[in-house]
Amino acid sequence: MAKVKVTYFDLPALGEPIRLLLVYGGVEFEDIRIEGDKWLDIKPKTPFGQVPLYEEDGKIMNQSIAIMRYLGKKYKLIGANDWEDLEIDAMAETFRDFIIKVAMYHYETSASTKAKLKDPLYKETIPFYLERFEKIAKENGGHLAVKKLTWVDFFFAAMADYMSLMGKINLMENNPNLKAVYDNVMKLPAIKKWHEKYPLTLDGTKAWLEATGKPSAE
Repeated sequence: MAKVKVTYFDLPALGEPIRLLLVYGGVEFEDIRIEGDKWLDIKPKTPFGQVPLYEEDGKIMNQSIAIMRYLGKKYKLIGANDWEDLEIDAMAETFRDFIIKVAMYHYETSASTKAKLKDPLYKETIPFYLERFEKIAKENGGHLAVKKLTWVDFFFAAMADYMSLMGKINLMENNPNLKAVYDNVMKLPAIKKWHEKYPLTLDGTKAWLEATGKPSAE
């Protein structure tokens, strides 16, 4: 059996979909969670100064979506043909675009710039994406692509609570089909068992986001 490690901060975010895909695949893995100043020691040793990292038999890879796609293939969470795989990939990249737009606002350090970004984000960008995500989830029966469980559902479900905290919104409020995407992952027996062992507590994440999302004075 391959020796597997996942390295990420002690948060959900981009490390969590990888963890949950491994749990779904029944893989025992070393869950390395970076705390405090340890990141300063680890960062120079990473391929591009970023996490998450996925390690398999001593070989290390970065880039979260590439890792998710790889695990999706391993655990049959992909489409029936190339076009369906393209649909899954496109949905994943679109969801990443949404994450980036929310994160840019959250991590903006200029108070004046953040104030200018707020209305466009909350009145235009977030409604634009959520309306379309909800429509797609409805068309796909509680999934984000190809009308069945795929790795992009894990991407969304694992990020949903984190995104809700970062954007100070509830992604699933008034979006029952997005809630179904979330539930279709989180209610899987293996995932429920994982969360019994590692409860999905977000208090620490909330405190971390509040600390990192405060704009500096100008």
